[in-house]
Amino acid sequence: MDRAKLRLLLQEHHCAAFGWALFCSRGDRDEAEDLLQSVYLSLLEKGARFSGRSSFKTWLFAVIRNRALKRRHRLAIQFERMKNLFAIDSAPEHQEREVLRTELRARVESLLEDLSGRQREVIQLVFYHELTVEEAAGVMGVSIGSARTHYDRGKKRLKDAMQKAGIGNEYEKGRYSDKAAV
Repeated sequence: MDRAKLRLLLQEHHCAAFGWALFCSRGDRDEAEDLLQSVYLSLLEKGARFSGRSSFKTWLFAVIRNRALKRRHRLAIQFERMKNLFAIDSAPEHQEREVLRTELRARVESLLEDLSGRQREVIQLVFYHELTVEEAAGVMGVSIGSARTHYDRGKKRLKDAMQKAGIGNEYEKGRYSDKAAV
């Protein structure tokens, strides 16, 4: 694939690619920007090896996912080395970033966190990035059957959790209607 065509395709899919990079970076915007820049530079400098066996978007998402996994693995190794070098206590330090969201969105996202990693990943790809389950399987590097299983189980678990939390029925009860705010 020539550079001009690659640049055009990257521009066309940039917004979706950034959203996926943000997911792969666990919501860390700076990390997502670095990740995406790293992917773009690698593709443009080393040349793309898109074979056409999937859609360009599916291929690009797989490249982003793989780069994110490699970065995370490399950081874990570096942390272990530093910890051993300085005998640092290994207590995990997670800084939660406040993001302005509606109450309902925050509750659903909380329920999504209770899903397994694969279930959460396939649901993210299908619902938020509008990939088919087959395309999601390609991004995740799993069989289509495995992706379908994670997708079906994830949807069922999410639906059950939403029902237990009373999410969905609240609209019918008027909790989120304009009248409830009055």
